[in-house]
Amino acid sequence: MKKVCLLLLTLVILAGATALTGEKTPPLEYRLVADWPTLPADVKLGGISAIATDSKDNVYLLNRIKPYVVVFDSAGKFLKSWNGDFKTPHGLRIDQADNVWIADMANHLVQKFTPDGKLLMKLGQKDMPGLAEDKFNKPADVEIGPDGDIYVADGYGNSRVAKFSKDGKFIKEWGMKGKGQGEFNIVHVVRLDAGQRIVVGDRENLRVQLFDQAGKFLEQWKDTGAPYGLYIHKDRVYLADGRKGTIRVLDKNGKLLARWEPGVGPKETPHWISVDSKGAVYVGWVSGQKVQKWVTK
Repeated sequence: MKKVCLLLLTLVILAGATALTGEKTPPLEYRLVADWPTLPADVKLGGISAIATDSKDNVYLLNRIKPYVVVFDSAGKFLKSWNGDFKTPHGLRIDQADNVWIADMANHLVQKFTPDGKLLMKLGQKDMPGLAEDKFNKPADVEIGPDGDIYVADGYGNSRVAKFSKDGKFIKEWGMKGKGQGEFNIVHVVRLDAGQRIVVGDRENLRVQLFDQAGKFLEQWKDTGAPYGLYIHKDRVYLADGRKGTIRVLDKNGKLLARWEPGVGPKETPHWISVDSKGAVYVGWVSGQKVQKWVTK
């Protein structure tokens, strides 16, 4: 019976890719890693808002209850946890130096920490929402470029991407609320691809928009569903559709390579996605209060 289910899953993935791209593509097959991670008795998951991996493939979970940051190795063994000045932590990224960046919606802050939770930098004004060079309004995500530049998806209250230098100096911003090119309706996630294009999950407009380093609109992908989570790994874009509850793997042009449903019902919709150096896929839920690890077969 398990073999039959596996065959059907493979056929569905391949059929979906062929239907959307108009050409046959090799299917990507993933399997769920059972019982990942192993939680200590005193750690509970209250909704996983974000996930990221460091240079050693340790996995950082952003929890909606204390402890807010929970860290495991790739095998799922608990390593450590820590807290910070958070109210509703939403997005977590790890830069090339393994510093941890967290965007907090309710605090209106983006903060940079060491791997052990020591505060290094703070952008925004705590509890003071606004649309300014030094203020955010419910930021959702943050991305760090290879040159250290900082990109903030300022995202729920505002409708813009804000760019800063590595030392936190404001450089520029772009975007406004709307449905046109370069406009947004909840900037939920921001990433940089290998070509240094800025890839933005425009959640409520059900699309992904791409920009150059100056914020100039380049193109948009409209067949993505609601891009709650985005991660780019080796010219592949991994997208968590938080509306339909599906995971999509796209090529660098937005064409579908694979798709599967990691949840078990309409209320279990993925919120975040991350990929480690070996290609393992991590999916987090706020509503389902869980995390999954998927690996290729």
